[in-house]
Amino acid sequence: MLSTFLLFAVVSALLTTPAASRVVKRESVCIVIPSDDGGDDSPSILSAFSQCNRDASVVFLNTTYHVERVMATHDLQNVTVDVRGTLVWGTDTTYWIHNSLPLGYQNQSVAWDFGGDNIFWTGHGYGTFDGNGQTWYDLNNGASNMFGRPINLVIRNSTNFTMQGMRFVQSQFWTMAVHTAEHVLLENITISSVSNSSASTINTDGIDTFYTNNITIRNWDITCGDDAVSPKANTSNLLVQDSHFHDTSGFAIGSIGQYLGVFEFIENVTAERITCDRCRHLGYIKTWTGVQKGVPPNGGGGGLGYAKNIVFRDSVVSDIPLGVAQITQCISFSGQTGECDTSRFQLSNITWSNVTGSVANNLLASLQCSSAAPCEDIVVAGVEGLIFNSTATEPDVECSNVSVGPGSVECNRGV
Repeated sequence: MLSTFLLFAVVSALLTTPAASRVVKRESVCIVIPSDDGGDDSPSILSAFSQCNRDASVVFLNTTYHVERVMATHDLQNVTVDVRGTLVWGTDTTYWIHNSLPLGYQNQSVAWDFGGDNIFWTGHGYGTFDGNGQTWYDLNNGASNMFGRPINLVIRNSTNFTMQGMRFVQSQFWTMAVHTAEHVLLENITISSVSNSSASTINTDGIDTFYTNNITIRNWDITCGDDAVSPKANTSNLLVQDSHFHDTSGFAIGSIGQYLGVFEFIENVTAERITCDRCRHLGYIKTWTGVQKGVPPNGGGGGLGYAKNIVFRDSVVSDIPLGVAQITQCISFSGQTGECDTSRFQLSNITWSNVTGSVANNLLASLQCSSAAPCEDIVVAGVEGLIFNSTATEPDVECSNVSVGPGSVECNRGV
């Protein structure tokens, strides 16, 4: 917390010094002062994290900052990030397409690459990142994985990282990624990416994870046109709790198996006490086929590995149209079909349990697994409280190459 004296000093500085963006440093606190004329504040933000990179705090005041350039802030130690204002990303799409930083997976890119150990980041419930996403939604116009369209923020090479009380609105692409990190707590976060034109918000995932361990996501509220949460390559011990998803694809495991011959895994993932309004699914798993077609991000296939010990439980859904539970091992280049029995990516011990609410049709589950590596111990149970928009006597449970586990509903039709 800033002292009254320090706050007074900052206000005085704002009133009596020139309008250029700058950093005011008081002992171990760096306060970013935005430009008065709406100019680019990213140099001052980078300077603040350079000056206060150890045992220090970086403070954003309750005002507006403009970010017109990529930022990389790494190797921080014992730093508090105090965001009381709104950071607005610029709309020079030509610049971002040519300069956004590589994520290191799927040929995706990033606007702000952030990392450190023992980080405490707070937005107080109102600190905001505004990605100016409508510019990107209109430019992209429904295409998948547009090159250079940046993820707003990646947390990378980090341990013991806590973020709480942040708002993310109109993200350019995925809102957030976590890459090569462990012991991360992300809580009380709101995401809203909604198009005001005919162009969709495709690829506005809430968060994707890669090469991570022991990540907790708690009390998120997500409105977006794609996956709310999506663990990908080498994610383990992910816990998602007490969150509300609106108009999303749901909780997505993957996609995975995209890189020919590369071994990857996802394991020990739990999603509990989720409310999913008008989501396409509550939870679904998607792997690429075993045949490579094209290259990432929109092509690939032939990857190896496994996803196991995955649980979706104690959740409420409304108007789910494509199945509370779904597995597909048919992902292929740019929506091509076929080769669905070729994936050798193994799925096992996956459970959907204790789900209530409403389904838009009669489809409870669609479980399409590859004959090259049939799914094992798949359970859909505790769904008696679901209300289906159908006069059928039992809900549809579509299956292929699936071995259901104890207590599961039985398959009653093919897929």
